[in-house]
Amino acid sequence: MPLKKVSKKHKFTPIKVEPEYDEVLQYDNPKVVEEMEKQWPEMTTEFKRIMFTQYELFCLKQSNYGPDNISVGSNLETEQEKKVALTGLWFRMNDKIQRLKQLVVLGKQDNIGESCEDTFQDLSVYGIIAQLVSSGKWAK
Repeated sequence: MPLKKVSKKHKFTPIKVEPEYDEVLQYDNPKVVEEMEKQWPEMTTEFKRIMFTQYELFCLKQSNYGPDNISVGSNLETEQEKKVALTGLWFRMNDKIQRLKQLVVLGKQDNIGESCEDTFQDLSVYGIIAQLVSSGKWAK
């Protein structure tokens, strides 16, 4: 039975709100951000929409898997534990790269219902997870 692709098109319409928390996220280079948003409004808006969608995907998968699928049951307290987790992420990312190679480079047909877009999303999320592991923020 072929898998049905479900696509969500979030309408990213941010609004300014007063800070509710002690920490407020701010750009390191707000002038550059403003300039790029002015120069390429469609691209930068779509980039933010994609990030929003990927964050939701990350949360959905976390609710299914929890953090141990990445930390392999450890607390990621030692460099060796982090290395194991990052190596696991490397394997997952390599699987996705090989999938893109089949679809994009070699032009093979998709037979499992995972589009290039899905694969790009997974790669992007794995990249952020790798940064969380490296910084010691994973599962905290």
